[in-house]
Amino acid sequence: MDERFDVVVAGAGPAGAQCARDLATREYDVLVLETEAEDEFPRQSNKSTGGTFPSMLTSFNVPDDVVMQFTDSIVLESPSDSYARRQTGAVLEFADFKRFLVRDGREKGADYRFDARVSAPIIEDGEIVGVQYDGSEKVYADVFVDATGPAAPLARALDVVDLQREKQAIGVEYEYEGVDLDHPDYTDLHDAMMLRLDHDLAPGGYSWIFHTGGDTAKVGLCYIQNESHREFAKDGMTIDGYLEYWTDTDPRFADARKLEGEQHRGSAHIQMPTGMSTDNFLAIGDTVPTIDPLWGEGIHKGMKSARAAATTIDSCLTPRDRDTSAEAMAAYDHLWHTEVAPEMRTRLLMTELLYLAPNERYDRLMRDLNRADAETLNEANNGSVRALVKLLHLTDASLVKRLLSERYLN
Repeated sequence: MDERFDVVVAGAGPAGAQCARDLATREYDVLVLETEAEDEFPRQSNKSTGGTFPSMLTSFNVPDDVVMQFTDSIVLESPSDSYARRQTGAVLEFADFKRFLVRDGREKGADYRFDARVSAPIIEDGEIVGVQYDGSEKVYADVFVDATGPAAPLARALDVVDLQREKQAIGVEYEYEGVDLDHPDYTDLHDAMMLRLDHDLAPGGYSWIFHTGGDTAKVGLCYIQNESHREFAKDGMTIDGYLEYWTDTDPRFADARKLEGEQHRGSAHIQMPTGMSTDNFLAIGDTVPTIDPLWGEGIHKGMKSARAAATTIDSCLTPRDRDTSAEAMAAYDHLWHTEVAPEMRTRLLMTELLYLAPNERYDRLMRDLNRADAETLNEANNGSVRALVKLLHLTDASLVKRLLSERYLN
């Protein structure tokens, strides 16, 4: 007999594990298929900075013991200036966080199979009815969820997503000890998450220092190979080369040492979703993609997308006559745009404009931020065009022109 579940989830990252956790709580029969072997999980997929907000921990009942450091401020740096504001945060031990979600989901009744790579959907009458994994293994369900991130084997095969290579950001991060978090030439970074805009260090992106307690910190950078990257990149330098260049030239790292084995690599697409659901199917987390385009925070949004998916699935499977048609599953799309990532289009525009700006404009942005009132900053960060306009200058017309050229003429 064919093996059958209510829901099959591909991928045990935060989005996939949280979706399974929510569905198991509602007593659905859920199977999660994860590529990595259980005894190594999540060695290969331990790719996040782990930066998020305490509100995520509260909303999803995540224990404090997966937190490396609670922070109380966010610092933005440019090559010659900085801006700081009070904002509570939480830097997670990402591997512990993922293992907690799996463990808790199992306790609630979710079934997990590790070392089980999903390869393709099983299609009947134009709809997904099952998945193949580990070559010839098959499993069937009423609903399928792709939470595999950019790999997206199901979402791509079903033509639900179109993840564009030119919109893919790549990142690398190491954990260091011996970091001078209060160097006299820089803002104090104790209990802080710092993001630095500087094309010399991360052309077409940004770098960061997240305090993780004592003299330790997560240090990394990411970028998109956009027009700014092409303009400011150093010939032949890899992403690891940029990180080494930064730590070699920034005095805060003069006595810093990498912690053995504590490195994280990953990628995410910074673009508008082209789709996220169809008959019997939803895509969540970085498969959509769901990452915040402006500052790259993906954990909270990924978890919210998981909950929106679980809510949708519950509403589709609850009636006596289950309805998992594309029309019914599209309720997820509405929840995603209204609750998971509202104002996504505006925030994406802000992101593209920000990364096109030269270093001198970053210095001016810091001065503008230090002069602006808190309400303007909050509204701008939430995607308000009116607030964004207050931070623009007439001289930014050339940036807008470049953005329109890159978006629509190339």
